Amino acid sequence: MSAHADRPRVLCVDDEPHVLEGLRDSLHRSFDVRTATGAGPALAMLRAQPEAFAVLISDMRMPGKSGDAFLLDARAVAPMTVRMVLTGHADIDAAIRAVNHGQLFRFLTKPCSREELMRACAAALGQHRLMTAERVLLEQTLRGSIDALTQVLALTNPAAFGRGARIRALAGALAEAAELRNRWEVEVAAMLAQLGAVTLPQATVERLYAGDELSEEEQRMVARVPDLTRALLARIPRLEGVLAILDGARVTCAPQDWAALDRVPLGALALRIATDFDQLQSHGVSEAVALATMSGRGIYDRRLLSLFAGVVGVNGASLTVREIPLRRLVSGMVLADDVRNRGGSLLVARGQPVTDQLIERLVNLGSDAVREPITVFDPAAGSLEGGSLEGGSLEGGSLEDGLIEGGSTESGRAEARR
Repeated sequence: MSAHADRPRVLCVDDEPHVLEGLRDSLHRSFDVRTATGAGPALAMLRAQPEAFAVLISDMRMPGKSGDAFLLDARAVAPMTVRMVLTGHADIDAAIRAVNHGQLFRFLTKPCSREELMRACAAALGQHRLMTAERVLLEQTLRGSIDALTQVLALTNPAAFGRGARIRALAGALAEAAELRNRWEVEVAAMLAQLGAVTLPQATVERLYAGDELSEEEQRMVARVPDLTRALLARIPRLEGVLAILDGARVTCAPQDWAALDRVPLGALALRIATDFDQLQSHGVSEAVALATMSGRGIYDRRLLSLFAGVVGVNGASLTVREIPLRRLVSGMVLADDVRNRGGSLLVARGQPVTDQLIERLVNLGSDAVREPITVFDPAAGSLEGGSLEGGSLEGGSLEDGLIEGGSTESGRAEARR
């Protein structure tokens, strides 16, 4: 392993090689210094490893792309990297743009002493550590809060929670295959999209997720669910990304109107694909037929849909279904079918992972109250979230570039039979 392995990494960008050598000489004792002779190579390095660099030091005037434009792009590609400018000539307008749009931490001028440069880098490293710690704390806090919310939903509305668990697995696998950086937001959005369903009567929820016909009054109640969900989540801080995904997943438009759309988050497209696939499978169609139906609609991003075909094909082939008595249910399994009581009422919806708490709940009801056998996916042969994600292709271009071919079908109305 390199001696630089444990050192914070700094990326220095300048079009003059001797300047880069000077920066390396000044910083190499404390930092793992990487260099790039221009904006293009630097952006390529940041895209390849967006979280690898703690600090970025850039010149302002470089061929091809100005420093302020490069810093704006760098902020989008690697938002956790602390950005600084070291320049010998910068007009005031360019400096203002760099500070305001690139969100600079320091603006240094040449010549810059080694001591001043080291002090600035040390301060930037402290800022990076603070940002990283805050993000970790935030994600852990949010995840804990969301887990609590979904556990409540599981107890009060098993059909909605079961659907959310299935869509979360599908959307999360697609986000991983597409290498989306905000996978956790996609998974959270999938689970919380069902939150507003707690306001629906249980009988309505079961008919909704079974694909049964709803009365006009029930249809009006269901139509209000997304707005109720958003109202519940809007008061939770730092869920802006999740809300943007939920809003984007509701967008509906004809293909000829795509150009008029604002940019839709890729996470929203992933969630829409998973949701509509879940809806189609509720009607008993196979995976192949569901994907063929979605391809024919022409309203999904073709690259994401191609990746999704690979994800579903592998996962579908890796699952073994077993029927077992309640006493053999163990944590880690995934329910392949609804669990109902002897009277036929829904206890737990299919698609939900089996936990110790769920087993305890069913055992407390007693085997006489729970309809057996229970149908599960065998974890020994792969789980709903397991298997390789290889398959599908991007069909040219980066998933992060260009207009998203957005849109959706009507809201999914049924549970998927996984």
